[in-house]
Amino acid sequence: MNIAIAGGTGFVGTKLTSLLTNAGHHVYILTRSPEKFSNTNAITYVGWLKEGMQPESELQDCDAIINLAGESLFGYWTEEKKQRILSSRVEATNRVIELIQALENKPNVLVNASAVGFYGTSDQKTFTEQTTTAGNDFLAYVTKKWENTANKAAAFDVRVIHARLGIVLGETGTLSLMSLPFKFFVGGPIGSGEQWLSWIHVDDVVRMLLFAIEEKNVTGPMNVTAPKPVRNKVFSQQLASVMHRPNKIKVPSFVIKTLLGEMSILVVEGQAVLPNKALSHDFRFRYDDLDVALQAIYSK
Repeated sequence: MNIAIAGGTGFVGTKLTSLLTNAGHHVYILTRSPEKFSNTNAITYVGWLKEGMQPESELQDCDAIINLAGESLFGYWTEEKKQRILSSRVEATNRVIELIQALENKPNVLVNASAVGFYGTSDQKTFTEQTTTAGNDFLAYVTKKWENTANKAAAFDVRVIHARLGIVLGETGTLSLMSLPFKFFVGGPIGSGEQWLSWIHVDDVVRMLLFAIEEKNVTGPMNVTAPKPVRNKVFSQQLASVMHRPNKIKVPSFVIKTLLGEMSILVVEGQAVLPNKALSHDFRFRYDDLDVALQAIYSK
């Protein structure tokens, strides 16, 4: 297949490109600066989001589009930062829709990144794709707008999947920040430790994105999480064990909220999310147990 990726040079995008090319697919990476990269037999860099660029001229035989583009959530959430988080996702997705509209031969499917933040936060509830009501916080608002924008592709008879990602674990990215206190022997549970963490190993993320393309009966929301979410206190214990570090210093919620402001919702609150749609279509996880996932990452 010919598969285009927006956000293909990031942490997940790089892993995804490797998986796709190793499987024999040709990847078109949409980038503002194609001149910075060299094309290969399996990867073509296509300019977009700048005046004069016409990515549709190079993507007429595109079978699928995966959109991973968006401003990082990390950083103090000023009003300006929050606007960038929202606008970067909605605008990039709108540009993907414009690209689809411009293509004479439409792709079969759009896999658009989203987030488990759609569900809001809860210590008690468990969320699946059957949960249709969004939460009432900022991240829920962003993901709802994001998904509504992606749904425009359906007007062109394109199958749309909202890949609601949990906390992606890998050698870099979120885990490198979460593990930093443990490296300096000051790690431990955050707040009550009861908040849920819906995690997934990056290798399963990219396999699931390809699965969404190949499995034609998958449509709409798809939770991209491992089937065994854990509470923060369990995550801290297992991370400390794998890193051979103590897990003794509990960080009060008010400290995190003071340091991070509204962004603290990412670490002091959470949600238990299950990947029921993928499981019901026979997706098989390589890492469905947190300890196994962390051992795989830290053994490299």
